[in-house]
Amino acid sequence: MTSDIHHYHDGSPLNRSETVKRQLERDAARLFMRAYEQQQGTPMRNIWHNEPAKPDISCHLNGQPLDLEVAHLYASVSEAKLLTAAITRQVDNKPASHPCRKELELARYLDELLHINREQRLQTALGHILSRKAQKHYQSQRVWLVIRNASPIWHADDFRRCVPSLRLQPHPFEQIWLLPDFAGQQPPLQLF
Repeated sequence: MTSDIHHYHDGSPLNRSETVKRQLERDAARLFMRAYEQQQGTPMRNIWHNEPAKPDISCHLNGQPLDLEVAHLYASVSEAKLLTAAITRQVDNKPASHPCRKELELARYLDELLHINREQRLQTALGHILSRKAQKHYQSQRVWLVIRNASPIWHADDFRRCVPSLRLQPHPFEQIWLLPDFAGQQPPLQLF
């Protein structure tokens, strides 16, 4: 376990894509922990990154160990690439640049998605994450899945409408939570 997003627990450096992945996971875990504390009135403390056999993040809930597996929900692969590029610039300590042609095209595409059947797209994307994560096995006593919505086309109300029709297969998670907005300003929703 390590709290460093740039190195493995043995001190060897992570490559840039692993550092970006850890940055995203840590940011999501921090937002979730803060929101959970406010919503439930129960302290969640400390963040450690784990190696692959364990869930992404370890912390303490009410003084007891808890592991968090973190997933990000995107509307498209292009959207995921755009977010990853922004985090990569952050990790590399490069200033934000003006949007390039690709980023502007993506923004137009996302605007168009607002008029397509968002509920069907959400149902499919969320179902895919839940199915993929249900197949994993962890060396952990307690694991929660935290899904962070990274897409601006979905909002808390979209998730509230979608959740009742979700079909969960058997999974290793004690609880499943969703952060409905990327900034973590809305309260988390418990899916299971």
